[in-house]
Amino acid sequence: MELIEILGYIGALIVGLVLGLIGGGGSILTVPILVYFLGFSPIVATGYSLFIVGSTALVGTLRNIKKNTIDFKTAIIFALPSILTVFMVRRIVIPNLPEVLFSIGDFSLTNSLFIMLLFAIIMLLAGWSMVKSKVINSDKVINNFDNTHYFAIGTQAIGIGALAGLVGAGGGFLIVPALVLLVKLPIKKAISTSLFIISIQSLIGFLGDLNKTTTIDWQFLITFTIISIVGIFIGLALSKKISPKKLKKGFGYFTIVMAIYIIFKELF
Repeated sequence: MELIEILGYIGALIVGLVLGLIGGGGSILTVPILVYFLGFSPIVATGYSLFIVGSTALVGTLRNIKKNTIDFKTAIIFALPSILTVFMVRRIVIPNLPEVLFSIGDFSLTNSLFIMLLFAIIMLLAGWSMVKSKVINSDKVINNFDNTHYFAIGTQAIGIGALAGLVGAGGGFLIVPALVLLVKLPIKKAISTSLFIISIQSLIGFLGDLNKTTTIDWQFLITFTIISIVGIFIGLALSKKISPKKLKKGFGYFTIVMAIYIIFKELF
């Protein structure tokens, strides 16, 4: 095994570690690790990322079910349009993306370049969200589902599903604010519910990649996922000793730097 591959598997541990420490964000590293360290194409990497993200989120969801911190009614309302969208994107949109989307002079926007640039933009948004996030007092937030927000919730769910399908990230940094601001969920319950939504939409989105010409390397995928899950438990143990708020802000800055690196690497 070459050094770059070893670093890729160490990256899998870091993905889980970050998820365990701050409750999100680790999945945003999965695609860059798969592309730059392990040599997968962006299209394959986004599909694999959905499986990895969905499986690791499922582990967190099982813990949250025991704690009774998931609002299943809200999750179903939010998840249905999101799941349908991510599945359709993986089954219909991704396979039919032309190799070259458009050309201007010597510049050609290939489907791989488009996915990586879109992913970098999502990383910038996620990083900025983590850096600027404020602590919400969960004890003062009342769960009062506002039916007038059904359209807004459905619209956001479709948008998040489309992004998840294209870039292979869970979209927790978008789902949690939507659940808090629109559905009025307490922040802790919003995080748990978001994790449940991510696990379902990611794994069903991955199903859209099956029965196609692309061969799934199950041995690699399961190995990477197991390492990531181990990282989650290490992160959960460390989170009791380290300030999640400071870690989240630090990881936010790191994510922004990574996004800028991807943009420069892909364009220059």
